[in-house]
Parts: sequence; C-alpha cells; structure tokens
Amino acid sequence: MAKIAVISAILENPSQCQQEFNDVISMFRGSVRGRMGIPFEEGISVISVTVTGEVDEINSLTGKLGNINGVTVKIAIAKKEI
Repeated sequence: MAKIAVISAILENPSQCQQEFNDVISMFRGSVRGRMGIPFEEGISVISVTVTGEVDEINSLTGKLGNINGVTVKIAIAKKEI
C-alpha cells in the first residue's frame, strides 16, 4: 500500500545544488504530488515536496536528495495507507 509523505529540504547554497536537486525530483516525478519553494535573500532555499508511494520508494528519494552536497532533508510519513 502507498503512503503520503512530506519531504522538507534546506538548500544552503541553491545556486550550486538546485539543478541536481531538480534532476533527482524529476526522476521521481510519478510520485511527486506537489512542491513549494521559498527562497531567502540570505542565499538559502526551503523546499517542501509532497509525495505518494511505497515507503521504500519514498526513502530512496529522500536518500538521494540528502546525498546532494549542501542539502539537508527531513521526512514525515503518514501512518495511514492510501
């Protein structure tokens, strides 16, 4: 069964890591249901990505994002299955 999750990401230097971040998100575009980004003048961006899918797939996406230099991620997964 699928789950709903929210992946929160902080990009500490978006000009250097934004393209790689977008490339990873594109690889999982079938799971992505929504995305919101907030750029800060201090050179930091905060991005929330809402996804649905199997837990392993969600964890794979989160792991790939977290391995990008300059990106910090946290995830919240709903307990209820959809």
